[in-house]
Amino acid sequence: MGRKYIIFRADWSEEQGAENRILAHTGAITDILAEHFDSSGQSSPTPGYRLREYHRIEKFAKEHFLAASTHSRVGDWQVIRVEEYESKIPGVDFDSIVICYCQYSPVSTPLEPLPEIRVPQQLQDAKG
Repeated sequence: MGRKYIIFRADWSEEQGAENRILAHTGAITDILAEHFDSSGQSSPTPGYRLREYHRIEKFAKEHFLAASTHSRVGDWQVIRVEEYESKIPGVDFDSIVICYCQYSPVSTPLEPLPEIRVPQQLQDAKG
């Protein structure tokens, strides 16, 4: 399978976790939790899959990457249903669109450090 557009959204009936789904620019609540563009060839998420949450811990932050996350954890949103729609049109941007409906199901999981971002030597040399 080729390119997928994966949309994670709160299930239609989901009311919990709304405080984490507020759009900053309008204050409205969104159903869309995350979007992923996937060309890995791996299978689509299945029920039980949990989204990861990304966090920035200042004492681990690197000055070259001011907005980069430093840690992640298994998150509170769990996939409960998946719909996948394959394109029949050649030459489109995505071979399939996957919609993962999620339920808010809080878990207590540890923060895990993300791998350090590696800067190619050419970029380091250019910064001087």
